[in-house]
Amino acid sequence: MFKKIGPGVLIAAAFIGPGTVTACTLAGVGFGFSLLWAMLLSIIATIVLQEMSARLGIITQKGLASVIKQELSTPWIRSTMIGIILGAIVIGNAAYEAGNIGGGTLGLEAIFGNAYSDYYAWVIGGMAFILLYIGNYKVLEKVFVLLVLIMSLSFVITAILTKPDLFELAKGLFVPKVSEDSILTIVALVGTTIVPYNLFLHASLVSEKWKSAKDLKAAKRDTVVSIVLGGMVSICIIITAAAINNNQVENVMDMAEGLKPLYGSSAKYFIGVGLFAAGITSAITAPLAAAYVAASCFGWDVNFKHWKFRMIWMLILGLGVFFLTFDIRPIEIIKFAQVANGILLPVIAIFLLWVVNRTSVMGAYKNTRLQNTIGVTIILLSIILGAKSIFKVLGLF
Repeated sequence: MFKKIGPGVLIAAAFIGPGTVTACTLAGVGFGFSLLWAMLLSIIATIVLQEMSARLGIITQKGLASVIKQELSTPWIRSTMIGIILGAIVIGNAAYEAGNIGGGTLGLEAIFGNAYSDYYAWVIGGMAFILLYIGNYKVLEKVFVLLVLIMSLSFVITAILTKPDLFELAKGLFVPKVSEDSILTIVALVGTTIVPYNLFLHASLVSEKWKSAKDLKAAKRDTVVSIVLGGMVSICIIITAAAINNNQVENVMDMAEGLKPLYGSSAKYFIGVGLFAAGITSAITAPLAAAYVAASCFGWDVNFKHWKFRMIWMLILGLGVFFLTFDIRPIEIIKFAQVANGILLPVIAIFLLWVVNRTSVMGAYKNTRLQNTIGVTIILLSIILGAKSIFKVLGLF
């Protein structure tokens, strides 16, 4: 089984973080099944973009940032682009790492109580540190398979126990419904699924496993299966949250309380295990992605165990634990990260679409007309959503 599994499982684990869990919870509580179509759309868009990224990584055996640097001949454009990438990915991931670790600690609190809550951030940080320091891709891959399975089973079982109305479920998935009140929730659902740093992470990781064009089919299958699995987890969270009658739910642990009438005190354990897995997987992938991006931007020819690579992920992980432990809320940094990511997603999607259409880069494996049509549609959508997220942060929308 493990020989067939690739880095797609890390990508799925990366986008199912505490932010996604919370966004899906609030979507289900506030709008029932009516926004499931937005999650389905996000899953399709993620598959398309991640497949392009994986194909690029296999054919070029380089990271996305390296290819962008190589193809941009104008020095000031190249420098500006690399600056935006570094700022949004490295600084942004440091800001969000605190949220990832915080989500994992909420899961531990649900399972073990609050008696040792002061130490939970260090536990999550320590586990992430050990797995990253081992520096073995195959070990990481197996750990992520286990965590994704735990996370998936936790949320799928929880959703099944709510006994959803299948007709309403199908209607929510395939009949788009948008209201003025739901626009920002749709933005949140799409924004937490299509993650800019995953495009860099995927392109870098595929070359660790696959080395030639004959592996493209296996990589595509790995991408589709993994992201569909991750998307199912998100859909199950929305289904679970939709069963709650209490509109005062503000976070995922409130959701566990709301589900107690359905199946008793076991609710918090299902949710707790799922949230712990979501937190720790994102707590590992965010520093890992930042390290890969920095290596590509600076042109480092490094591997998992090189001191420069370790220096970057240690910095990101350390800042996350620091912010959470000392209750420092880096609001301005997070705002910058949100604005930067709002700008970054359409920009990176444009550059990704550009390079996978270049014969000099991809040869016979460049995009088809259908892939380009879907890609352009996704870019237009990401520009609209990016603008809305920026307006939201700046208080203009």
